[in-house]
Amino acid sequence: KQWYQRRVAITAGEEIYLFSLPIKEAEIIDFFLGSKLKDEVLKIMPVQKQTRAGQRTRFKAFVAIGDYDGHIGLGVKCSKEVATAIRGAIILAKLSVIPVRRGYWGNKIGMPHTVPCKVTGKCGSVLVRLVPAPRGTGLVSAPVPKKLLNMAGFEDCYTCATGQTATLGNFAKATFAAIAATYAYLTPDMWSPTVFTNSPYQEYTDYLAKPFVKQPKKEVKY
Repeated sequence: KQWYQRRVAITAGEEIYLFSLPIKEAEIIDFFLGSKLKDEVLKIMPVQKQTRAGQRTRFKAFVAIGDYDGHIGLGVKCSKEVATAIRGAIILAKLSVIPVRRGYWGNKIGMPHTVPCKVTGKCGSVLVRLVPAPRGTGLVSAPVPKKLLNMAGFEDCYTCATGQTATLGNFAKATFAAIAATYAYLTPDMWSPTVFTNSPYQEYTDYLAKPFVKQPKKEVKY
């Protein structure tokens, strides 16, 4: 951490996302969000590969990480041991941490509490749709998206899910994709002011108003 304090050129984590810089080390996230981040193991499932000697069993861990205030990450790791899989999933979750945009259901009163607009995420057959909800509604959702939405910092949200939602991995990934789409959607309040310039017809109207005089052709002597 002292190494980062000596060499750090980026003062806030949001600058990383502003310039779309790739995060290559989990310690970078620890430096900016370390104390706030909380992780939760969503599921540990055994996966098998058929070999000549029989089956080779490994463990797949799904881990969500968030600060409950606008940042969320999701990591998936497969390993021979459960502890190693969880440790690897936490590192991958930190590398995939994204900023979350929050908005309002109606009037812009108080702090943002819900998704800014309707957003959709898809993984496999699972499609998750997040819909803005009025203040006080809470998270109307299945247990898996509810954990992710809560970790991201949403207080109120309606959800709609289709497909094989029993596949927890795809359900979590689809929800994560929907949350990530909140900043991918350009709403009118994020438009930069448009500077209108005159069209060429308006700009050169004085020149165009002049009558056209045909110039006589000059004879070229060889």
